[in-house]
Amino acid sequence: MMDLSFWVSKNADFMPGKTAIRFEGQDITYSEFDRQIHLYARTLKHSFDVAPGDRVAFLGVNTPSLLCTFFACARLGAIFSPLNWRLTAPEHRYMLQDSGAKILISDEEFRANADAIRSDIPDCTLVANDFEDADWRSLAAELAVSEGDDTNPNVTMDIPFMLVYTSGTTGRPKGAVLSQNNMQIHAYNSVHYSQMSMQDHILTVLPMFHVGGLNIQTTPAFYAGATVTMHRRFEPPATLKAIVEERPDLAVLVPAALQAIFSLPEWPEADISSLRSVAIGSSMVPLPHIEALQSRGVPAPQVYGSTETGPIVIYQNPESAFAKPGSAGKAGLHSEMRIVDDQGNDLPQGQSGEIAVRGGNIFIEYWNNKEATRDSIKDGWFLTGDVGYLDEDGDLWVNDRKKDLIISGGENIYPAEIEAFIHEMADVVDGVVVGKPDDKWGEIPLAVVILKEGVTLPEVEFIKRFQDNLARYKHPKEVLFVDDLPRNAMGKVQKFEVRKMIEG
Repeated sequence: MMDLSFWVSKNADFMPGKTAIRFEGQDITYSEFDRQIHLYARTLKHSFDVAPGDRVAFLGVNTPSLLCTFFACARLGAIFSPLNWRLTAPEHRYMLQDSGAKILISDEEFRANADAIRSDIPDCTLVANDFEDADWRSLAAELAVSEGDDTNPNVTMDIPFMLVYTSGTTGRPKGAVLSQNNMQIHAYNSVHYSQMSMQDHILTVLPMFHVGGLNIQTTPAFYAGATVTMHRRFEPPATLKAIVEERPDLAVLVPAALQAIFSLPEWPEADISSLRSVAIGSSMVPLPHIEALQSRGVPAPQVYGSTETGPIVIYQNPESAFAKPGSAGKAGLHSEMRIVDDQGNDLPQGQSGEIAVRGGNIFIEYWNNKEATRDSIKDGWFLTGDVGYLDEDGDLWVNDRKKDLIISGGENIYPAEIEAFIHEMADVVDGVVVGKPDDKWGEIPLAVVILKEGVTLPEVEFIKRFQDNLARYKHPKEVLFVDDLPRNAMGKVQKFEVRKMIEG
């Protein structure tokens, strides 16, 4: 029987004493990591009756326990479902009810959410990850008395393995189902884009309830036999300190995290020379973020994808990151890409259309949602909902989310193009553009902007800046200055929430 836990077992055979995980001053060798995975699998099977296909939900920060649960589910043929701990109890209730989770493993920090919805999930056993309470089953206590075998029959690489709820930039999340084979092919893409090897040291600070933090580099590192230093959560000073002192080779960050690091007083003098590259993903990446890293000699390759693609499906390598900053790159080693019109026809080079991708890493389906699956997968191609075009070298440039497209007076306006100009303004912290209904034009672009502290800027002066920089029809017709923007857990601005903000 083969499953993803063999990544760890095989590397434990070859190099048992090598550090697999470094966490809060403790080094866990590949041999010990493998032992713990077997222990978790025995416990899930015999203490909690987890069978193939059962959903195991995990509500917690980045810890070795999360990774042990991930690989134990792979051994058992169970479905691992990481939950976003930044969500509310009603949001967790929706996901747990929708998935039909058999057990929920939770950190003490988030137990209040589970306690609040306990009566709504009567068939879900609540398991305490790092605390003891009479009303909860104790994971530590069950691990201590675990006995029996640690596999289930009929586990194959093609069965569902992960159920990850989409980040919800457009409303209520959908559960994307990924197989173990999806994760294997994804690991091939990850190793190819990052040029990862067993000599590498990976820094993981993004939350692993999201495929970005979990899969872009972290889990593929255990396929490659690398070492992962893991932080419970992203803290800008701790992240920069780790880069300077622990000298990792690779890291993944999102634009919001980079902005926080760039704002630290230590940033200008920090030694980041150990980094072979910093991958940037999750949303449209402001060019100044890329330039801030590459001016220090650190490539900032973009990785493009979504929950449904694992996420890596299109990417740059470190060399192309310098050559074409801002491009999303080429289809991955085990992936294909097309640009299509609304009828699914291929579009020529340079013409914008919907980005469609295909490959062994593409998800199986949306959980309990045949209609959404049917709308998203056409003849094996996943329609991403993003708009982009291919240049003369076959590199992808992403315009925007298809659903964020503004059509004003018959002209297509991609907010990302306007946002890129806004991000270059020295007195602006952040800004997004959304369409606002208009009787004359159908829609007009409206900018929602956060100014730097102490800055005041009249609306008319802000709008004047677009003169001679963008076509007139692309200029924001109105601007709303705000103190904050609604974001999801990965730092993406939730534009459906921004639209609610501007309704008044």
